[in-house]
Amino acid sequence: MAALSFKDKKNDCYGARMVVARAAAICAWLVAWHLASVAVGQPLILPGPVEVAGSLVALVVTSAFWGQVGFSAARILGALAAAYACALALAAASRASRVVRELASVPLSAIKATPVVCVVVLLLIWLGSANVSVAAVFLMALPGLYFPVLEGLDASATGGETAAAAEVFEVHGACGIVRALGCAWPRVLPFVVAASETVVGMSWKAGVAAELIGVPSGSVGERIYQAKLLLETGDLFAWTIAVVAIATLCERLVVALLRASGPVCVALAAGTRGRVFCPRQMGTKDPSLCPRGGWKAHGLVLAHGSVVPLTYEAPAGARVCVMAPSGTGKTTLLRTLAGLETAAAGECVASPSSICPQGPSLVPCATVEQNVLLTAASDVNKQQVRALLADLLPDVPTAGAVSALSGGQRRRVELARALAAPGDLVLLDEPFSGLDEATRRRAAAIVVRELRGRGLVVSTHDARDAALLDAATLELVNQR
Repeated sequence: MAALSFKDKKNDCYGARMVVARAAAICAWLVAWHLASVAVGQPLILPGPVEVAGSLVALVVTSAFWGQVGFSAARILGALAAAYACALALAAASRASRVVRELASVPLSAIKATPVVCVVVLLLIWLGSANVSVAAVFLMALPGLYFPVLEGLDASATGGETAAAAEVFEVHGACGIVRALGCAWPRVLPFVVAASETVVGMSWKAGVAAELIGVPSGSVGERIYQAKLLLETGDLFAWTIAVVAIATLCERLVVALLRASGPVCVALAAGTRGRVFCPRQMGTKDPSLCPRGGWKAHGLVLAHGSVVPLTYEAPAGARVCVMAPSGTGKTTLLRTLAGLETAAAGECVASPSSICPQGPSLVPCATVEQNVLLTAASDVNKQQVRALLADLLPDVPTAGAVSALSGGQRRRVELARALAAPGDLVLLDEPFSGLDEATRRRAAAIVVRELRGRGLVVSTHDARDAALLDAATLELVNQR
């Protein structure tokens, strides 16, 4: 505890030093500005900081100033909000369709590379001065948001914990709103935040630049244009400072709201009850061929050449430990049973399942409890989830962040999620890896207790697991 307090004090001291350093830098530049103004000796060309401060105070105390700021802010922020909505929807469509991606990339790349002033002039010709700032902001923000969001969707689908989490949501049959709020938004959010740190400020620049050219009545751009015509250099500096300050404030506000939206969306998804789950029935449209909790494999050849025995049938409620060396196909078999992969040959029929993948697959910004609730069966309530987590992780608060957990603790959260999920067949890939002997035995006993008649397939290297789970063994044969 003492070490933690020392670390906190050290961080506080570092933060204080940064504030002092920033203040000193600002003061140094103000002094340089003042000296430059004195050297020029012409306030019409370069007014000093004192004169500009006076002009700024004179502006902000007038109702006209706030009316003009409100007029421009409503148009800029409205166009920015429309750009966010369009970019997210278009990026999702581009991720789903190669045709949409190719059609969208050409015009958006062209807009991204075109100078702002050229876009504004064209818009002024097409739309007139009244609407030019709205269109300019929308067009400048759209590619700046679209490409990072699409990059985030691509990255989260190609591997890592976010991709694994998305697969778990798919296997567990979470409904669309739960997938969108609890999985898709958190995994793309870092890319949206990073883009927003540039796009929001650029939107104000594009909006005011468009107003300067179009000069719509009642706008900030109109007032800056008048200051230029009347050679009110102090007012021009004051308006520039005001626009920079407002743009910075908007940027920080938008980024803060976006960062807060991740936990909020996850909480909404985790709290959605009465949601519809559609666990997938794999391999057949006739449920009589696959009893609840059972599975069958006939001449099954996995994608990378490993083979399940020519005929294998596990009846409802059967427990099977797949025992084989690394690289033989244990994980591929479980993914095939879950419907995440397609066999190279043969037939595989399995009941709807839940899964605990081999690698990390939690939602990082969700709490321990939320990670289980997000894909829990509709008849599983919070009290049951908390009781299950208390058994598996007795010393871990359920409201704590999963990012603070050790590898073994995270593994048990993933195990709890699989046990609480819907489905008649539970698939566990190396579920006890990283656990000590006592914790392994306790976790295995909880798995047996929580099956409640469901089938179980476990991938493991440890022969002791079959005994702990009272399971039959299945050997895979490598044909490569």
